[in-house]
Amino acid sequence: MSSTKPLQGVRVVTLALNLPGPAAIMRLAQMGASCTKINPPAGDPMFNSAPEAYAMFHKGVKGKTLDLKSAPGQAAMHALLANTDVLLTSFRPSALTKLGLSWKTLRKLYPALSLIEIVGAPGPLAEIPGHDLTYQAEVGLVNGMDLPPSLFADMGGALMASEATLKAVLSLKSSGKGSRHEVALSEAAAWLAMPRRLGMTMPKGSVGGAHAGYRVYACKNGRVAVAALEPHFAASLCEAAGVPYSHPYKDMFKPSTHKAIESFLASQTRQQLDKLATAKDIPMLSLI
Repeated sequence: MSSTKPLQGVRVVTLALNLPGPAAIMRLAQMGASCTKINPPAGDPMFNSAPEAYAMFHKGVKGKTLDLKSAPGQAAMHALLANTDVLLTSFRPSALTKLGLSWKTLRKLYPALSLIEIVGAPGPLAEIPGHDLTYQAEVGLVNGMDLPPSLFADMGGALMASEATLKAVLSLKSSGKGSRHEVALSEAAAWLAMPRRLGMTMPKGSVGGAHAGYRVYACKNGRVAVAALEPHFAASLCEAAGVPYSHPYKDMFKPSTHKAIESFLASQTRQQLDKLATAKDIPMLSLI
């Protein structure tokens, strides 16, 4: 990780619960921001469901408990915001308004404060309830009855939120005024799903299984993930497998090439393939 701290001196307060907000605040803290997490009296649900993850995401982040539905909690929050550069939230817009933290109110009270709103979907759709699973399902990342292997919408949204914070800081430096940035998890999921929508990861796509050098194969005692996509890597793979290779693209899409590479890899152990990957400079990783 880079040792540069582009957000050194920037003060961030977060109200964002569950995964996207904490993942974003972790990145902001790593970039040097001074971060404070405001938890409700009941705490962040993530603390109970995944305490180790909660601790990791909040390393170096100051913690404070406030009841924002009470007058004392509201007063403490506004005292904090008076010396804050960026406020990160993950509430629906209507909830922010009820708490007296709408952008209209904040802009009037704190002209230099920026607001990063993590929402489920953009604009008026932000009031519709949803979660990572529904956003992934919407863009075709949920297959069959299996849950996705990771929380891609949440983690993608966290990256977009940290990016939005950088934009807000740059905007403040040039304009002297705070700015509002909406980060929709549905749009994060759509961004991550773009290669699939474009057909790249579909069965006929080059990274969807159609290219013989980009697949997961069985080997003698497990599996092997092969990523020999570029012509020089594909040539090395074909040479090792004893497969004819003359055209950098056409040959790798032939059924005969698939079959020959599949047969070769099936005859090798994981240990043999790990050695081959190193010796022949082939991007290949054995799996149990």
